[in-house]
Amino acid sequence: MHYCCTGKLFRYNGEKAAWYFVGIPKDISADVVKKKVVSRGFGSVRVTVTVGNTSWKTSIFPDSRSGCFLLPVKALVRDREDLDDGDIVKVSFIVE
Repeated sequence: MHYCCTGKLFRYNGEKAAWYFVGIPKDISADVVKKKVVSRGFGSVRVTVTVGNTSWKTSIFPDSRSGCFLLPVKALVRDREDLDDGDIVKVSFIVE
């Protein structure tokens, strides 16, 4: 399953570190769930993601508040793609 979407990059300040995420839209999140994808710990789903010219393997995680999946965007990707909190990001991902 291949998906494309855009979303706002946001910073979440955790207890020990700051994390950056892009929210996956509700319709795409619902489709991933509907296709009965095998989930891992915490309900995560393995994906291969491309943002700009950077691709990597990670997992998307369900967010109980929004009902959507969240895509973590690591520092290496943010640096390579010159992304910061509040930027609109075009995301392409394949569910593994």
